[in-house]
Amino acid sequence: MTAVSGPTGDALKVALLGCGTVGGAVARLITEQAEDLAARVGRRLELVGIAVRRPNRQRDLPGVDPALITTDAEALVRRGDLDLVIEVIGGIEPARSLILTALENGASVVTANKALLAEDGPTLYEAAERSGVDLYYEAAVAGAIPIVRPLLESLAGDEITTVIGIVNGTTNFILDKMTTAGSGFAETLSEAQDLGYAEADPTADVEGFDAAAKAAILSSLAFHSRVRIDDVHREGITEVTSSDISSAREMGCVVKLLAICTLTDGEEPRVSARVHPAMIPVHHPLASVGGAFNAVYVESRSAGQLMFYGPGAGGAPTASAVLGDLVTVARNRVRGAAGPGESSYAERAVAPIGEVVTRYHVSLEVTDAVGVLETVARCFAENGVSLQTVRQMPLPDGATEDAQLVLVTHAAQDSALSATVAALRELPEVAQVISVMRVEGQ
Repeated sequence: MTAVSGPTGDALKVALLGCGTVGGAVARLITEQAEDLAARVGRRLELVGIAVRRPNRQRDLPGVDPALITTDAEALVRRGDLDLVIEVIGGIEPARSLILTALENGASVVTANKALLAEDGPTLYEAAERSGVDLYYEAAVAGAIPIVRPLLESLAGDEITTVIGIVNGTTNFILDKMTTAGSGFAETLSEAQDLGYAEADPTADVEGFDAAAKAAILSSLAFHSRVRIDDVHREGITEVTSSDISSAREMGCVVKLLAICTLTDGEEPRVSARVHPAMIPVHHPLASVGGAFNAVYVESRSAGQLMFYGPGAGGAPTASAVLGDLVTVARNRVRGAAGPGESSYAERAVAPIGEVVTRYHVSLEVTDAVGVLETVARCFAENGVSLQTVRQMPLPDGATEDAQLVLVTHAAQDSALSATVAALRELPEVAQVISVMRVEGQ
């Protein structure tokens, strides 16, 4: 039997930008798994610097030399001898400037920065291309779930038509808890914060900003077109009520915050990218994704339906994705090659939300009188929207003598549905539009 030779040559120099929950986990793994990583890469990985904002903060970094800690991230990425830079600072600046400096100085970059990629990814891709180095970002979308590389490489020979994801663990935990325990939004959010699933300021999660950034990245990859976060229609979950959850259950559905990325029909398909809460049938593959887990559902012409599932956040899961990219980028470095860069050749335009075809679930408080249902139905018809089901019931609190109408539409353009809801608000017979939610996957 021929013996397998060990790593040869000089160590690859690695710099780490950020040492919070994810960065600390990355530093520990690089140190603890040094021998295995060297065997997989073919060269040793040497951690030569860790840039932090607060150098005196207590950090659990066994085996890591404290002398590597620095507050001068700019000087670290300008060293000129770095092979690999890992960025887990987050945010736009100084992350963008530091990554660009690293790329311009010939280092390949691994990042988990979804916000930066969704806002200004092309600038980073172009800098990597000019320098002939790698920019990898598996950890930016769904934690430990491998989805970026499958879209970029494994499915490169196929035509992807749909990507639908539960890509934010905080909102999935909240909606799942509201469904299974009957809790309200506010109390469930508080529980999520106590458990560490939600930040003290949960705006980025509950208002859909985090998911929208990931939708922009997924759309760009799947449809070979540049999609920025501003191109993504975004709605959060703060208006989802226990009544919405109950209505979904009665329809055989559950409520999820979805990132929906599709190609529109027509001779020149366009990209549709949106994030919003939606009712999906319990038999849909994404319906059973509970707790803080993430999942991404992909449809393509040849492969058909694919599902990627796993933990979408947390130090260890995210660090796993970072280390996977690090090994791949390091192997490329040893071979003197670079992996695939940005693919935006299709240059598809982004369709406005009004052109999306979907269904609506609409709940109204109306005057309990003869002819009201006819008036409401006429409002839908005048805007070109047909009704699938209509139910009338007493209002949940019984506070007034009004009634509740719950209507589910057939598929129609979102603009027509929005116009219908606007018209309903003007009807004297409608005391209030209680809730409006899209229905997907049927």
